[in-house]
Amino acid sequence: MLDNTEQLLALMARLRNPEDGCPWDLKQDFASLIPYLIEEAYEVVDAIERNDIDDLRAELGDLLLQVVFHAQIANESGLFDFEDVAKGISEKLIRRHPHVFADAVFDTDAQRHQAWEQAKADERVAKNKTAQRESVLSGVAASLPALLECEKIQDRAAQHGFDWPDVPPVFDKVLEELDEVKEAYASGDQAHIHEEIGDLLLVVVNLARHLNVNPEIALKDSTKKFTKRFHYIEQQVEASGRELKDCALMELDGFWHEAKVVLKKA
Repeated sequence: MLDNTEQLLALMARLRNPEDGCPWDLKQDFASLIPYLIEEAYEVVDAIERNDIDDLRAELGDLLLQVVFHAQIANESGLFDFEDVAKGISEKLIRRHPHVFADAVFDTDAQRHQAWEQAKADERVAKNKTAQRESVLSGVAASLPALLECEKIQDRAAQHGFDWPDVPPVFDKVLEELDEVKEAYASGDQAHIHEEIGDLLLVVVNLARHLNVNPEIALKDSTKKFTKRFHYIEQQVEASGRELKDCALMELDGFWHEAKVVLKKA
């Protein structure tokens, strides 16, 4: 009798069988599955944020299916299979945890983090097939959400000494970049405004990193908060028998401040 993992792999192989498999599954390739892979990852995050454990179990299964799907496609082309994927991540976990699987001793979380980053750097060097020296910033996926990519790039640079030593200069830099946005706005040059807004966002991410805040999650939380408050505004306007467009901004702003108090008590 097959165990659950073996059964899942067998089911995926059956779906991809050219003779009697599923036509939709047979049409897929690495690139066509990208949207589904991203969607499933976000649905796992959503289940975690809602603390829905049953849904989390189901969504993790959907995400695992994507891993199995890609491994099956690779196996059909003789590239690698699911066992290679499992073997690779097992070896990586052992390599990156010498304090667990070897004799290394780290006294602080900072030392453990530094060793982890060094192990990743060593892996990148080993993977680099060209004679050209690889940048310390190489290996950060360009497809990451912009805030997350920015944070990882900055963290990588900081690991090699390119960073402010403490927080106050970062606050100063935020104010400096904000002034430059104002100057760009006054110039009316849209390309310049675009550039300066990007610089401002970059340094805000840097500030978040120095304050030990994940900027991606912080922005997501603030967006949720905005959404709840805006829903409150909609409810108040609907209760008055009007549409949003019928209300003056001052009145809507009043509902906004009211929402801050009401929802905080909820």
